[in-house]
Amino acid sequence: MAWLVLGIAVVTEIAWALSLKWAATQSSWLASSVPILLSFVNMGLLALAMRGLSAGTAYAVWTGLGAVGVIACGVLLFGEKVSAAQLAFMGLIIIGVIGTKLCAPA
Repeated sequence: MAWLVLGIAVVTEIAWALSLKWAATQSSWLASSVPILLSFVNMGLLALAMRGLSAGTAYAVWTGLGAVGVIACGVLLFGEKVSAAQLAFMGLIIIGVIGTKLCAPA
């Protein structure tokens, strides 16, 4: 269950980061409040996941997959450019997350 909650927290982390970019292009109270709301949801989910996972494991997976997800969404949604070296290092992050998951105590 903790891994599922952590997965939802990763999605929320990606949405939070993208909402910051969106809020920077808008000038409304809604655009400003969405990142704030998502940050509370995001932190709450991470804290909930940490009840069943070590803090280091949960944080490493959350930040790693969050970073890769934000880069991927930036490419897909905003046409941002990514170099071959960046793609390679993103692959290393994913390998690290998989290794962290596989080696985590049951």
